[in-house]
Amino acid sequence: MLAVLAGIIFFSCGFTLSVPKGVEVNGIAVGGMARSQAASLIRLDIENELKEKTLKVRAGDKLYTFAYPEIYYKDNVYALLKNAKKGDKLTAQISYYLCGLNSIAPNICRNESVLKVEPYARFSSFSTPFTYFEGNDGRIADEKKLIDDIKKSLNGGFEPVTVSFNTAKRQKTLAEIKKNTRLLNKFTTNFDSSNINRTSNIRLAANKLNGTVLESGKTLSFNNIVGARVKERGFLPAKIIEKGEFVEGVGGGVCQVSTTLYNAALLSGLEIEEYHPHSLAVSYVPPSRDAMVSGTYFDLKISNPYPTPVYIRASVTGGSVAFSIYGYDDGTAYSLSSEVTGAIPAPEESCASPEEARAGKDGLTSESYLTVTRGSYVKTVLLRKDKYAPVKRVVYSDPTHEEGENGDETVENTDEN
Repeated sequence: MLAVLAGIIFFSCGFTLSVPKGVEVNGIAVGGMARSQAASLIRLDIENELKEKTLKVRAGDKLYTFAYPEIYYKDNVYALLKNAKKGDKLTAQISYYLCGLNSIAPNICRNESVLKVEPYARFSSFSTPFTYFEGNDGRIADEKKLIDDIKKSLNGGFEPVTVSFNTAKRQKTLAEIKKNTRLLNKFTTNFDSSNINRTSNIRLAANKLNGTVLESGKTLSFNNIVGARVKERGFLPAKIIEKGEFVEGVGGGVCQVSTTLYNAALLSGLEIEEYHPHSLAVSYVPPSRDAMVSGTYFDLKISNPYPTPVYIRASVTGGSVAFSIYGYDDGTAYSLSSEVTGAIPAPEESCASPEEARAGKDGLTSESYLTVTRGSYVKTVLLRKDKYAPVKRVVYSDPTHEEGENGDETVENTDEN
């Protein structure tokens, strides 16, 4: 009985897993074959035909080519064989696909897209201030369309596919960039270049400021950029103003740099958030146009009110230090003026030795003004009022001279910066 049952099962399985006689699929006779054998034969023919096909994707001047087995397929062969009846002439439904299409298409689009680059200027601390670049329009590959076109091609006639691009136009022009980088103004002060230490301090501080870019709405701190004026950072002893006297101190000359920048900033339409006058008048700018810096408490702070950055160049040549400021030119012109409004006589005392004698210096009160001109509009505003202390005059009278003979001796005053 067991042998009979086994025979029945074998016959039944062989019958149900075989293709009926006379069946053809895609023109291939598979009648009487086991379904798995028939399916393999049909699929081998599909794959041999597929190996002769290629998909070409053109993107600009580049060509991407895909073939079997990157291109593969799905079919309904097994379902056809399972439901086939004797003598059926059948055609399998085949759909082709590109393996990894959802990663291949984005990669092609990334590789062939060109980012938009707006015109721009490159700022330099030396030689020519700006180098200008035209930029370029961008092209963005249409990823969704590429995927759809590839699918359509694979299930059509394997027609070549061309990547479609959308153009991203530049929003700015080079003329606008140049308008944003024009020379707004320049200011220069002079010094005695034979004073080696003072010259070195001026050069060191100016170099630290050279090349500064002040973004729109931001504030420049002189002390933050230049840093502490100490020997460890390369600053040398030179004349400074301390407690109303010109004395030797590390960093003498740095205030001439801050003063020069202060004037250049005002003449360029920048805003002064913090400044401090010297206690004594200095020689390199008119009164009420100086800007003293000291330690961390006395700073010069300048802010940029323009909608675009401003660019700061500093140069030290021979016996002069200059600041040039570039930025957005809105057609406004600025000028500075200064007026001495009063004198403060220097006190005088006698000394017993000619070595103690000195000329001294009268003090003064002063005001400075900023004139703004924009077309026919002209307005002058008071910037500040200052009081500069006098320097005591010390007179030596030689007791050995006859009465009425002038034996006074004086010494020349040396300004700090």
